[in-house]
Amino acid sequence: MSPSSVTTPEESLETRLCALLTTAVQKISPSSMLHPALERPRQSAHGDFASPIALQLAKGLRRSPREVATQLIEALPSSTLVERVELAGPGFINIFLTAQARQEVVHEILRRGSLFGSSQKGAGRRVQVEFVSSNPTGPLHVGHGRGAAYGASVANLLGKAGYQVHREYYVNDAGRQMDILTVSTWLRALQQSGKLKSLPFPGNGYQGDYVETMAREAAQRFSDLVICEEPLLSALGLPQTNDLIAFPTEQEELHMDALIAAAKELLGPTYRALHRFVLTEQLADCRQDLEEFGVVFDEWFSEQSLFDSGAVALVVSRLEEAGYLYTEKGARWFRSSAFGDEKDRVVQRENGLYTYFASDIAYHVDKFERGYDLIVDIWGADHHGYIPRVRAALKALGYDDSRLSVPLVQFVSLFRQGEKAQMSTRKGQFITLRELRTEVGRDAARLFYILRKSDQHLDFDLDLATSQSQDNPVYYIQYAHARIQRVLERWGGDPAQLENSALHPLIHEEETRILQILYAYPALLEQAAGDFAPHLVAFYLRDLSAEFHAYYNRVPFLEGESIQVQARMALLSAIGTVLRDGLSLLGVSAPDRM
Repeated sequence: MSPSSVTTPEESLETRLCALLTTAVQKISPSSMLHPALERPRQSAHGDFASPIALQLAKGLRRSPREVATQLIEALPSSTLVERVELAGPGFINIFLTAQARQEVVHEILRRGSLFGSSQKGAGRRVQVEFVSSNPTGPLHVGHGRGAAYGASVANLLGKAGYQVHREYYVNDAGRQMDILTVSTWLRALQQSGKLKSLPFPGNGYQGDYVETMAREAAQRFSDLVICEEPLLSALGLPQTNDLIAFPTEQEELHMDALIAAAKELLGPTYRALHRFVLTEQLADCRQDLEEFGVVFDEWFSEQSLFDSGAVALVVSRLEEAGYLYTEKGARWFRSSAFGDEKDRVVQRENGLYTYFASDIAYHVDKFERGYDLIVDIWGADHHGYIPRVRAALKALGYDDSRLSVPLVQFVSLFRQGEKAQMSTRKGQFITLRELRTEVGRDAARLFYILRKSDQHLDFDLDLATSQSQDNPVYYIQYAHARIQRVLERWGGDPAQLENSALHPLIHEEETRILQILYAYPALLEQAAGDFAPHLVAFYLRDLSAEFHAYYNRVPFLEGESIQVQARMALLSAIGTVLRDGLSLLGVSAPDRM
């Protein structure tokens, strides 16, 4: 390799390597306008960087990519950054860095701070991430918490990768479940007033304490809410009796439908007011709960707005005009099987009411019309069957469904002292997200939720989450950060001086391993963002913390010559910066003291 040109130390490592490649390109193809790009291989055996520039040049030069790559390697200027260069595969150029180059990652981290690891992969691209979106029919439970922690971390990673991220919660405020919650609240108010004697509370109603609380508040707010039992029994077509009326379990749904219809008839405008009241109460509780969990949304999108604006009727009309609807037994069906779904789907029932699927189509059309380059729907694993039908509708309407990604979040099981806790939303026997935070803390909850791939079942060990041991990853990682801050305090020097520290003393075995891990951080973040895999960040932070703790136990940081001490303080400061950044992406704090 020929001698390199002079570069300024402010230039990033990637910029300087690209400059070397550009020089080589100009030597073998002076007229080329191609700008070399660098990739970070996922396997260390493939080098620290790889470039596909030879594959891009080959066609214009009318040579094989491997031949072009060989010429580029020969023309590459020598540099203190590059230990060796290898030809790989069909024509990739793999670059292996020197120890000095890897040491420079410390300066880069200290110089860029929380911007280290950021990329422009998504620059100029808008992405919408929709997550949680649970029915506003009760407090968020621990299952919702996993979706919240996962979705927020994915959104943070995409932002780190340069995307313009819009975080959205889809409010299911137009469906039957809200009617059931409204009726449940009304019936509890009647019970509390002593008016409901012979009619039992329905087994499929919402039965948590929060319903009792809303019922008391609603009775105070709406003067005409509480009525005598007789009109209700009459509306239900039931005889007046002093005995408790029993309903077979198989008739629960029909009974609930009748109760909803009776409530609307007897309460009139008050029913809508009560419906708005319970919706507002539950949304406010949900918003506060999520904010306390460190999850904030840019928009809370109302399903009802799609009906009010006519968007649902419009998409159904568009499907019909395109010839993809047919009528059978009074219902209107979408030919989703023609687009890869396992069977056709109903969009409008025989009673004229649109299905949930119809509003789902309208919502996704709205997303596409807002112009997002990437749409990420984070759904519970029980919704996996909805993916092909939504894609089918988008294809039928002429949209590119490749812009839609749907990561699935599996269920969560809580374990305390080896015993599994049970959850049920309607029965009110669930463990809420708020209760979980109270028991284990926000940090432990956020990290534990993403310790496994989202599509894998998660067993949440409450005892481990509250333990102070190296087996508890949140404690282990936070303790590493706190230890670093304590050492820097004992050193007592000026942190601003560390950015220009000489780093050549960093040759200890532990230091070399830590440098390699720090160097891999940007590639790790890019992979985690591209794969929607925040668990990779958690694993990385745990590995980095493990190396630091081993380093802490074996190396006397504050002993030796001042140049060596300062180099080590620079390294520790860089480790602390990366730990803080990684934890922040996962919604976890980085305490200075523990």
